[in-house]
Amino acid sequence: MNYFVQPLGLLNNKPILEQMKVALFDDTFAGIHRLAWFDYSLLVPYFAVLIVLSFYGLHRYEMIRAFYKNRHKLAVDPSIKFAELPAVTIQLPMYNERFVVERLLEEVVKIDYPRHLLQIQVLDDSTDETHPFTERLVAEYRAAGHPIEYIHRTNRHGYKAGALQEGLEIATGDFVAVFDADFLIPRDFLMRTIHNFADPKVGVVQTRWTYLNSHYNLLTEVQTMLLDGHFVLEHVARAGSGLFFNFNGTAGILRKAMIQDAGGWQHDTLTEDSDLSYRAQVKGWKFIYCPDVECLSELPVDMHGFQVQQTRWSKGLTQCALKLMPMLMRADLPWRVKAEAFFHLTPNISYPLMLIVSVLMLPVMIVRFYMGPVQMLFLDLPLIAASFWSISAFYLVAQRELHPTTWKRSFWLMPALLAAGVALTLSNAKAVIEALVGYETGFVRTPKYAIGGDNKKALASKYRSRIGWLPFFELAAGTWFLGMIAYAIDTLNILAVPFLLIFVGGYYWAAFAKLSADYQARMAFQRQRKLALEEAQN
Repeated sequence: MNYFVQPLGLLNNKPILEQMKVALFDDTFAGIHRLAWFDYSLLVPYFAVLIVLSFYGLHRYEMIRAFYKNRHKLAVDPSIKFAELPAVTIQLPMYNERFVVERLLEEVVKIDYPRHLLQIQVLDDSTDETHPFTERLVAEYRAAGHPIEYIHRTNRHGYKAGALQEGLEIATGDFVAVFDADFLIPRDFLMRTIHNFADPKVGVVQTRWTYLNSHYNLLTEVQTMLLDGHFVLEHVARAGSGLFFNFNGTAGILRKAMIQDAGGWQHDTLTEDSDLSYRAQVKGWKFIYCPDVECLSELPVDMHGFQVQQTRWSKGLTQCALKLMPMLMRADLPWRVKAEAFFHLTPNISYPLMLIVSVLMLPVMIVRFYMGPVQMLFLDLPLIAASFWSISAFYLVAQRELHPTTWKRSFWLMPALLAAGVALTLSNAKAVIEALVGYETGFVRTPKYAIGGDNKKALASKYRSRIGWLPFFELAAGTWFLGMIAYAIDTLNILAVPFLLIFVGGYYWAAFAKLSADYQARMAFQRQRKLALEEAQN
């Protein structure tokens, strides 16, 4: 690399800048020619994976463009309304939700809708004390004159989808509103949404999730940003563009005839909501998104709960892709609808791809140490801009739209958001691979604790699942990236260090958060058992 040691002036009667340019390219291509077949066996799959990831990154930019183009198209008030209100059934599916069920029922009976047109179904699959507790609460509300009924299954056949389908068979309403147990139902929810169904083509009305505990800790703040990207940006972009989008399984209303026409609730995927949504839209049903109607919900407050939820969504959406894409490709739909459906249903393939990048990154760094800076500029910069910068842009746009005066605070949360994405890599990659090979697992609920209630978090350890092997693999992955940082510093590749720190932080965050929570839960359990023994002896 002789251009670093030549004196200023003219060299061989050519300007210095021209000679430096020639030297840079000569050095780069000389480095490339020196690569052996083993080097190419690393570089080709590495860049192939980055190119695939960049396509999903470019899709995020397209969502941003579509959002800005269509954000004012969504009608706040339907142009036509019912002359007489229709009958509505509210379904409340739950499983072992002892900490939130009381709050849920207290809110649902306050809903503003004629009582003779309303049916409330509590669909309880619980196997713990939630069952008798909820049954007693429902009986009290029913005795007080509320149109509420309790349905308890002795098996979990079909999980949530099975409970919804069984409830549908005895539903008296022409329309069915669905709410998960951790949601607070606005009193005016039905009156603000039901008139959209005056259009007989409308099959679903979805509203926007908001969050009771957004500022509980760093993890809940990050989750708020992640979900805001979906509800503020993606839904608006798809709905406004006339593309398919999905009912989110809660905080929405469905036409009963649409559910039946689309084949009913099916439980061969873990995301029955997305499955039904695509089957219905292929049949011509119209979906409406109402971002101005907000429904409060509770976010998981610990890393284990967060990973459980995201794992279920990742595996279920991948199962939907395998199930539905052949049907979508054969359907008489515009190509842009099919393309968007593909990007919507398959983004979780990025998690196993990120594992490949993680394994290859260090050997690729060693190989590329001998290559020139021009190649790194022209290859790496576009791929990084497409794959990773798009993530920051995507979520910052959503925050700017929601919080125009305070959104700049989100810049400080972006490293944590990226690290949280890394924290999901191993668990979600496992879920996606299981979906691809057809390995079936049960529906694992996301623990909810009614954070803010009296001492309820202390009792929550009884619902904690075993963390298993995952934290130790995450520790190993974090240490692997720590070694990459050491190599980057040793080779003066300082620009790579901030990027690698996100991976170290993400993997260590996931591992230590779960190990710490598991230790605290075990200590709490031992203290409770000790107190119980002492009371028994006394």
